[in-house]
Amino acid sequence: MSAKSPVWHPFHQHGLGEHIPLVERAEGAELYTADGRNVIDAISSWWVITHGHNHPRIVAAIQEQAAKLDQLIFAGWTHEPAEDLARGLTTIMPPELEHVFFSDSGSTAVEVALKMALGYWTNIEKPRSRILVMEHSYHGDTIGAMSVGERGVFNRAYSPLLFDVETIPFPHRGQEKAVLDALDAACSGGDAAAFIVEPLVLGAGGMLMYSPQILREMREICARYDVLFIADEVMTGWGRTGTLLACEQAGIVPDILCLAKGLTGGSMPLAVTMATAPIYDAHYSTDRSKLFFHSSSFTANPIACAAANANLAIWRDEPVLDRIASLATRLGDGFTKLAAKYPISNLRQCGSIIAMDLDVEDAGYLADIGLKMREGFFARDILLRPLGNTIYLMPPYGISELQLERIFSAIDQTLSDVL
Repeated sequence: MSAKSPVWHPFHQHGLGEHIPLVERAEGAELYTADGRNVIDAISSWWVITHGHNHPRIVAAIQEQAAKLDQLIFAGWTHEPAEDLARGLTTIMPPELEHVFFSDSGSTAVEVALKMALGYWTNIEKPRSRILVMEHSYHGDTIGAMSVGERGVFNRAYSPLLFDVETIPFPHRGQEKAVLDALDAACSGGDAAAFIVEPLVLGAGGMLMYSPQILREMREICARYDVLFIADEVMTGWGRTGTLLACEQAGIVPDILCLAKGLTGGSMPLAVTMATAPIYDAHYSTDRSKLFFHSSSFTANPIACAAANANLAIWRDEPVLDRIASLATRLGDGFTKLAAKYPISNLRQCGSIIAMDLDVEDAGYLADIGLKMREGFFARDILLRPLGNTIYLMPPYGISELQLERIFSAIDQTLSDVL
């Protein structure tokens, strides 16, 4: 694209002068650029595309709904796509999560969850305000979401805006007991309102992974002290970890659940925050001052809801989990071969999310080798964005064997070049 473009891109340092491709269309796992390239989308366009780009059933639902009702105020009004989606979600998700609040993105789903938690304690007249978070977590880029995420390069400039939280260490292998003890101590004081976690996999924090057993024990500690448990499944939800929700693998149900990204199959921005009856009931009153004060102009946009309903139909009608299991096997085989050839450590996998760390002196999120690898991948028509020296894959579920081989080959050749 022209250097004169007025667009300011997210998480992109324009001062480096990197080429920004213009994508004209997409299908399945491939992106087609204006200069005639077909690029394999190996990270589902920032973890949102689940079944594949432009899935016919989702596209048809969007087209049909766009001709009926494009937008509607959702404060005291409703429409069929939203009603159908809410009912569909309460059917497919754990039955304890009875109530569905719509928003626009993962960050806003987290903001809603935090406000629900604080509103709950205020409205039952037992005010608590301390939020517990996990080390290395990332929950979004709005103020509340940044506040409950890892402090560092992501948000250093905005620190005056952020509220204080208490951080629980990440449960690295061998340190699990210390982590559980720290959570127990933080909860036992009686003033903790909620604990928010990314279940099983911390995404932007480096694709860090921990066991379902630890997730279950953390949930049990929170329940023991009546601390609300918020599961941010914006990235891990919709099958990424091998089950519909990561929480399933721990056999737990959160008090509040955040969903976005794959909710519409990745086709349109839409998010929901689902809550149990006690959370909703604390806001249910004849007193208008106890209503839940949150909204956005595009809450429950009908077209986005129609896309999400098509996604639910795909989950009902098609063997999505079988596809994910097959994909997980192929990803594991490919990365195992690469790890045997190059200086790789901490090969880890959870469902269709797989990652490994390149052993280099220049490590961390801002490692220069990450840029070098990204350039090498793009030169070979692969969309991959390493997290510094961490290489990860999270492709659409419908990716082909040939496309995966192209990805593994590109990683192989790129590592050979940069090392």
